Amino acid sequence: MSELTMSLIIAGVAFVVVVYIYSKWQEYRARKSVDRAFSGGHDDVLMSARDDADLIRQEPQFDQDDLSGIGDTDEDATADTSNADQVYNSKPDFDATMYGKELSVDDLIDCVIPLEFEAPIRGEKLLKEISDLKYVGRKPVHFIGLTHDGKRDEIAHGGIYTALFAGVQMVSRSGPLNELEYSEFVSKLREIADRFNAHSDVPDMNRVMSNARELHQFVAEHDAQLSVNVLSNGAPWDITTLLGALEKQGFDVRPDGRLVMPDGDVGNLFTLSTNVSASETVTSKLTLLLDVPCVSPDLEGFGVMAKCARSLASRLGGTVVDDGNNPISDQALAEIADQVRDFCNAMAVAEIPAGSRRAKRLFS
Repeated sequence: MSELTMSLIIAGVAFVVVVYIYSKWQEYRARKSVDRAFSGGHDDVLMSARDDADLIRQEPQFDQDDLSGIGDTDEDATADTSNADQVYNSKPDFDATMYGKELSVDDLIDCVIPLEFEAPIRGEKLLKEISDLKYVGRKPVHFIGLTHDGKRDEIAHGGIYTALFAGVQMVSRSGPLNELEYSEFVSKLREIADRFNAHSDVPDMNRVMSNARELHQFVAEHDAQLSVNVLSNGAPWDITTLLGALEKQGFDVRPDGRLVMPDGDVGNLFTLSTNVSASETVTSKLTLLLDVPCVSPDLEGFGVMAKCARSLASRLGGTVVDDGNNPISDQALAEIADQVRDFCNAMAVAEIPAGSRRAKRLFS
């Protein structure tokens, strides 16, 4: 082997070693930056976002002292945040209780077909017969019953019912109910009606399709998802350390890498994405996403999400930016919060309150 060949081999090995050491040094810096950000020397961050949601659910207001000044570094920034938080505190003018008990079959969003029995039938028998009909195509199917006292209610063991109401959901994010799905729904219902010797009143298909298209228009116009991002001002962040720290702060980590901030009940306030694949070890950008029609305005989802983004930016050394990586001011966040309020008011007027069971079904 010649001296030139040997020199090239040595140089190549040295280069690989240098690159490896530099890569490990970068990973070390990324881990240390996140460790410092979430060390015990800082206030508990995120933040109190989960605790805030619980507090808001009991008394739907933010405390001004809690919201002001988070992640700000000067008096002007504090003043802007105070202005933004004042807007976050405004609520849509509706009371969710006015819509009564939310049943699994909903006359507004389902095509409902009644089956009237010749004699009352026990709930356990009904449940056995309808258990296989859960979907037609991609549209969910639900059932409720009519009790002896003339009230609609969920079908339960031990109950006795004089009629059955079957509802197929007319719209979801995947689109409106179509003719094939409706035909399948009617066909399977007729089989159930035959087994119970029940009388059914089937709506005209053209009218059902028209109602589905009209409802789909509403869903398309109100399918709003708002995002804010936190962009690193310097070195990227180590994902493993970051995910562990955020999980300790109240986020739920999903198998796909997304993190979800629970609303303190059974739903979610917003999600957080690292914007990289599972094989990546660092990230320079975090994205927080709010599914507006699926979150009750009483939970102040956008206000909590904006506060979370500001706290993350302050703690991790980043900047709150839009999808084009342009910085978002507190005034801009306040204007968006005002738009969210108007949006929720419009949904309430349409009797589809944001965060209600009805809205979550439509925007699924």
